[in-house]
Amino acid sequence: MQLLETKIPEVLLIEPKVFGDTRGLFFESYNQRVMASLGLDATFVQDNHSRSVRSVLRGLHYQIEHAQGKLVRVVAGEVFDVAVDLRLSSATFGKWTGHLLSAENKRMMWIPPGFAHGFYVASESAEFLYKTTDYWYPEHERCLLWNDPDLAIAWPLSGEPQLAAKDSAGIRLAQAEVYL
Repeated sequence: MQLLETKIPEVLLIEPKVFGDTRGLFFESYNQRVMASLGLDATFVQDNHSRSVRSVLRGLHYQIEHAQGKLVRVVAGEVFDVAVDLRLSSATFGKWTGHLLSAENKRMMWIPPGFAHGFYVASESAEFLYKTTDYWYPEHERCLLWNDPDLAIAWPLSGEPQLAAKDSAGIRLAQAEVYL
């Protein structure tokens, strides 16, 4: 596996080593020893799988208590994946980084605790997998407004995104609960 830099040093793009031939391909999508050797020594407690159609935008979600680190990847289709730093004490507070993740490029992204996370489906549909370092607690879930002008995220939209009610009701960073 190889690490690729992002605009925010703690957010990591991970490119697995893919072995392929005429029969197909094989790669390790997760190996705790290898990840630890790359500096990602996280314990995961939950795996999630979502499927979404073109133009669905999910996020920007975070938990104000029980902050979750997420290791995300796409197994079918293509998404634009975004992490927003919500750590008030961080030099990159309020900054975002976004990357194209797809079944084709097989890249994964590590979003550490203290970040909001969301993605936009750029293909006909996408299947998205993510491992989390803490469980989902709906009472602690918060949502940033996906199009907050203060964040100015350059989503690769093709028309109006499809949003869940909670994502439409997200709040701006200026009013959001953040991490110290």
